Amino acid sequence: MVYRKKVGIMGGTFDPIHIGHLILAETARDYFQLDEILFIPSGNSYMKNKVTDKMIRSHMVALAIEGNPHFALSNIEVDRTGNTYSYETVRTLKEENPDTDYFFIVGADSIFSIETWKNVDMLLDDCIIAVAVRKGHSMDELENKINFLNEKYQSDIRVFNASRVDVSSTDIRERLETNHSTQYIIPDKVLSYILKNNIYDSKS
Repeated sequence: MVYRKKVGIMGGTFDPIHIGHLILAETARDYFQLDEILFIPSGNSYMKNKVTDKMIRSHMVALAIEGNPHFALSNIEVDRTGNTYSYETVRTLKEENPDTDYFFIVGADSIFSIETWKNVDMLLDDCIIAVAVRKGHSMDELENKINFLNEKYQSDIRVFNASRVDVSSTDIRERLETNHSTQYIIPDKVLSYILKNNIYDSKS
Protein backbone atom coordinates (compact mmCIF):
# COMPACT_ATOMS: atom_id res chain seq x y z
CA MET A 1 0.00 0.00 0.00
CA VAL A 2 1.41 3.37 -1.06
CA TYR A 3 1.51 5.98 1.70
CA ARG A 4 -0.33 9.18 0.86
CA LYS A 5 0.91 12.34 2.50
CA LYS A 6 -1.67 14.48 4.29
CA VAL A 7 -1.19 18.24 4.10
CA GLY A 8 -3.35 20.99 5.57
CA ILE A 9 -3.82 24.28 3.74
CA MET A 10 -4.08 27.50 5.77
CA GLY A 11 -4.91 30.27 3.34
CA GLY A 12 -5.61 33.89 4.11
CA THR A 13 -4.43 37.45 3.76
CA PHE A 14 -2.49 37.16 7.06
CA ASP A 15 -2.51 40.95 7.47
CA PRO A 16 -0.92 40.30 9.92
CA ILE A 17 -0.68 36.64 10.93
CA HIS A 18 -1.52 36.12 14.61
CA ILE A 19 -1.78 33.42 17.28
CA GLY A 20 -5.33 32.56 16.24
CA HIS A 21 -4.05 31.39 12.85
CA LEU A 22 -1.24 29.38 14.43
CA ILE A 23 -3.45 27.71 17.06
CA LEU A 24 -6.03 26.78 14.43
CA ALA A 25 -3.36 25.28 12.18
CA GLU A 26 -1.81 23.24 14.99
CA THR A 27 -5.22 22.04 16.18
CA ALA A 28 -6.09 20.81 12.69
CA ARG A 29 -2.68 19.17 12.28
CA ASP A 30 -3.07 17.29 15.53
CA TYR A 31 -6.71 16.27 14.99
CA PHE A 32 -6.27 14.96 11.45
CA GLN A 33 -2.70 13.74 12.04
CA LEU A 34 -1.45 15.82 9.13
CA ASP A 35 2.15 15.59 7.99
CA GLU A 36 2.38 19.31 7.33
CA ILE A 37 0.47 22.58 7.33
CA LEU A 38 1.05 24.77 4.30
CA PHE A 39 0.50 28.47 4.97
CA ILE A 40 -0.51 30.22 1.75
CA PRO A 41 -0.74 34.02 1.90
CA SER A 42 -3.14 35.40 -0.69
CA GLY A 43 -1.73 37.27 -3.64
CA ASN A 44 -4.23 39.58 -5.30
CA SER A 45 -7.44 38.49 -3.64
CA TYR A 46 -10.64 39.24 -5.51
CA MET A 47 -12.50 39.25 -2.17
CA LYS A 48 -10.46 41.90 -0.33
CA ASN A 49 -9.13 45.33 -1.16
CA LYS A 50 -6.49 47.51 0.45
CA VAL A 51 -4.29 44.81 1.90
CA THR A 52 -0.62 45.15 2.82
CA ASP A 53 1.92 44.32 0.13
CA LYS A 54 1.93 40.58 -0.48
CA MET A 55 5.69 40.19 -0.01
CA ILE A 56 5.48 41.84 3.40
CA ARG A 57 2.61 39.55 4.43
CA SER A 58 4.53 36.52 3.19
CA HIS A 59 7.60 37.53 5.18
CA MET A 60 5.50 37.91 8.35
CA VAL A 61 4.17 34.38 7.86
CA ALA A 62 7.72 33.07 7.42
CA LEU A 63 8.75 34.70 10.69
CA ALA A 64 5.68 33.36 12.53
CA ILE A 65 6.17 29.72 11.57
CA GLU A 66 9.97 29.69 11.87
CA GLY A 67 11.14 26.80 14.01
CA ASN A 68 8.02 24.62 13.62
CA PRO A 69 9.02 21.58 11.53
CA HIS A 70 5.37 20.87 10.67
CA PHE A 71 4.64 24.33 9.28
CA ALA A 72 5.74 25.52 5.82
CA LEU A 73 5.23 28.60 3.68
CA SER A 74 4.07 28.50 0.07
CA ASN A 75 4.16 31.59 -2.15
CA ILE A 76 2.10 29.91 -4.86
CA GLU A 77 -0.48 32.73 -4.73
CA VAL A 78 1.98 35.52 -4.01
CA ASP A 79 3.92 34.59 -7.16
CA ARG A 80 0.81 34.45 -9.34
CA THR A 81 -0.25 37.48 -11.38
CA GLY A 82 -3.84 38.64 -11.44
CA ASN A 83 -6.53 37.50 -9.01
CA THR A 84 -5.92 34.37 -6.98
CA TYR A 85 -8.55 31.69 -6.43
CA SER A 86 -8.53 28.80 -3.98
CA TYR A 87 -9.63 26.25 -6.58
CA GLU A 88 -6.66 27.13 -8.82
CA THR A 89 -4.23 26.89 -5.92
CA VAL A 90 -5.45 23.47 -4.80
CA ARG A 91 -5.58 22.10 -8.35
CA THR A 92 -2.00 23.22 -9.00
CA LEU A 93 -0.81 21.64 -5.75
CA LYS A 94 -2.54 18.36 -6.60
CA GLU A 95 -1.01 18.29 -10.06
CA GLU A 96 2.46 18.88 -8.59
CA ASN A 97 1.95 16.38 -5.74
CA PRO A 98 -0.39 13.58 -6.88
CA ASP A 99 0.55 11.46 -3.86
CA THR A 100 -0.83 14.03 -1.39
CA ASP A 101 -4.30 14.50 0.11
CA TYR A 102 -5.03 18.15 0.90
CA PHE A 103 -7.15 19.37 3.80
CA PHE A 104 -8.43 22.90 3.20
CA ILE A 105 -8.93 24.47 6.64
CA VAL A 106 -11.83 26.88 7.11
CA GLY A 107 -13.96 28.29 9.88
CA ALA A 108 -17.57 27.17 10.25
CA ASP A 109 -18.88 30.49 8.90
CA SER A 110 -17.17 29.86 5.56
CA ILE A 111 -19.31 26.79 4.93
CA PHE A 112 -22.40 28.97 4.63
CA SER A 113 -20.79 31.18 1.96
CA ILE A 114 -18.58 28.65 0.20
CA GLU A 115 -20.94 28.29 -2.76
CA THR A 116 -20.20 31.93 -3.68
CA TRP A 117 -16.52 31.03 -4.18
CA LYS A 118 -15.13 30.81 -7.70
CA ASN A 119 -15.56 27.29 -9.14
CA VAL A 120 -16.37 25.81 -5.74
CA ASP A 121 -17.27 22.49 -7.39
CA MET A 122 -13.65 22.08 -8.48
CA LEU A 123 -12.36 22.97 -5.02
CA LEU A 124 -14.67 20.49 -3.31
CA ASP A 125 -13.67 17.81 -5.79
CA ASP A 126 -9.95 18.31 -5.25
CA CYS A 127 -9.60 18.43 -1.46
CA ILE A 128 -11.07 17.58 1.92
CA ILE A 129 -12.64 20.57 3.67
CA ALA A 130 -11.65 20.69 7.35
CA VAL A 131 -14.18 22.82 9.23
CA ALA A 132 -13.21 24.32 12.59
CA VAL A 133 -16.08 24.50 15.06
CA ARG A 134 -15.93 25.97 18.53
CA LYS A 135 -17.18 24.15 21.58
CA GLY A 136 -20.72 25.12 22.42
CA HIS A 137 -21.47 26.07 18.82
CA SER A 138 -24.90 24.96 17.61
CA MET A 139 -24.26 22.10 15.22
CA ASP A 140 -27.71 21.49 13.72
CA GLU A 141 -27.59 24.22 11.05
CA LEU A 142 -23.95 23.46 10.22
CA GLU A 143 -24.57 19.73 9.89
CA ASN A 144 -27.55 20.38 7.63
CA LYS A 145 -25.41 22.62 5.40
CA ILE A 146 -22.58 20.07 5.28
CA ASN A 147 -25.01 17.28 4.39
CA PHE A 148 -26.47 19.45 1.64
CA LEU A 149 -23.02 20.21 0.18
CA ASN A 150 -21.88 16.59 0.41
CA GLU A 151 -24.96 15.43 -1.46
CA LYS A 152 -24.81 18.18 -4.09
CA TYR A 153 -21.07 18.03 -4.80
CA GLN A 154 -20.10 14.57 -3.48
CA SER A 155 -17.66 16.47 -1.28
CA ASP A 156 -15.73 15.30 1.77
CA ILE A 157 -16.28 17.83 4.57
CA ARG A 158 -14.99 16.96 8.04
CA VAL A 159 -15.49 18.82 11.31
CA PHE A 160 -12.99 19.32 14.13
CA ASN A 161 -13.19 21.17 17.44
CA ALA A 162 -11.09 24.31 17.78
CA SER A 163 -10.58 26.62 20.75
CA ARG A 164 -12.08 30.08 20.41
CA VAL A 165 -9.44 32.82 20.10
CA ASP A 166 -11.07 36.24 20.04
CA VAL A 167 -8.52 38.03 17.90
CA SER A 168 -8.64 39.32 14.34
CA SER A 169 -6.17 40.93 11.99
CA THR A 170 -8.46 43.96 11.73
CA ASP A 171 -8.38 44.46 15.50
CA ILE A 172 -4.60 44.05 15.53
CA ARG A 173 -4.13 46.68 12.82
CA GLU A 174 -6.31 49.10 14.78
CA ARG A 175 -4.28 48.44 17.93
CA LEU A 176 -1.03 49.09 16.09
CA GLU A 177 -2.33 52.24 14.43
CA THR A 178 -3.39 53.65 17.82
CA ASN A 179 -0.24 52.51 19.63
CA HIS A 180 -1.97 49.90 21.81
CA SER A 181 -0.31 46.68 22.90
CA THR A 182 -0.37 43.57 20.74
CA GLN A 183 1.99 41.64 22.98
CA TYR A 184 1.22 37.88 23.02
CA ILE A 185 -1.31 38.31 20.18
CA ILE A 186 1.36 38.35 17.46
CA PRO A 187 4.52 36.22 17.56
CA ASP A 188 7.45 38.26 18.89
CA LYS A 189 9.45 38.12 15.66
CA VAL A 190 6.47 39.34 13.66
CA LEU A 191 5.77 42.17 16.09
CA SER A 192 9.41 43.28 16.02
CA TYR A 193 9.37 43.29 12.22
CA ILE A 194 6.14 45.33 12.13
CA LEU A 195 7.42 47.92 14.56
CA LYS A 196 10.89 48.17 13.02
CA ASN A 197 9.45 48.74 9.54
CA ASN A 198 6.41 50.77 10.60
CA ILE A 199 4.16 48.43 8.62
CA TYR A 200 0.90 49.67 10.08
CA ASP A 201 1.97 53.24 10.84
CA SER A 202 2.50 52.23 14.47
CA LYS A 203 4.70 54.34 16.72
CA SER A 204 7.10 52.08 18.54
